[in-house]
Amino acid sequence: MHSSHSLRSPHSLVTEHTVYSCVMGSRAFGLATEDSDTDRRGVFLAPTPMFWGFTKPPTHIEGPGEERFSWELERFCELALRANPTVLECLHSPLVERADATGRELLSLRGAFLSRQVHQTFAGYAAGHLSKVAADIKANGTPRWKRVMHLLRLTLSCRDLLRTGRLVVETGEHRERLLAVRRGELSWAEVESWLAVLHRETEAAAASTPLPAEPDRARVEDFLIRTRRASAAI
Repeated sequence: MHSSHSLRSPHSLVTEHTVYSCVMGSRAFGLATEDSDTDRRGVFLAPTPMFWGFTKPPTHIEGPGEERFSWELERFCELALRANPTVLECLHSPLVERADATGRELLSLRGAFLSRQVHQTFAGYAAGHLSKVAADIKANGTPRWKRVMHLLRLTLSCRDLLRTGRLVVETGEHRERLLAVRRGELSWAEVESWLAVLHRETEAAAASTPLPAEPDRARVEDFLIRTRRASAAI
């Protein structure tokens, strides 16, 4: 039976049932250096019959290969509706490697996932980065500048998303300054000053954002149900 075979070999769900995959990380952000990894992220659609037995398909899979991580479609949509920054950024990667008909429809729903919730979720991720930076400074007297760079990038992304209602993954005009941060060419005091300005700008953007209060959950659920039905009919 195909479903039991897939469960014995989870990687086959990725290799045979991926509907969308992209490159993320520094390469997608435009911040890659010579030693940067190629981080691949994807979405697979577990065949509907796999849900009918007691053993359900996995919600996510690591691999095959290094630096690859995939979510099952339903889990991916759940996380995106909760404004998970990692998942939302995957939907906006400029480096798409695969998108079948289901993947293309998922991409067409990008706007349905966006809401004012991004203010809290992106800020939460940034706070996590900042606490790690503080721990680095306490332990070593200096931060890990790569982590600082990504903290700034995430904060910039949040500010601009709240301002425009659009999520842009590429760092664009900020690229050179962010790479200078990574090389340790800005002092921690300069970084703190930049972060303070970004915080004020983000709060101002949140007060007048064009984003809706809630994501369009009904539209996303309709897509998921239609996709599951189509899979069951195969």
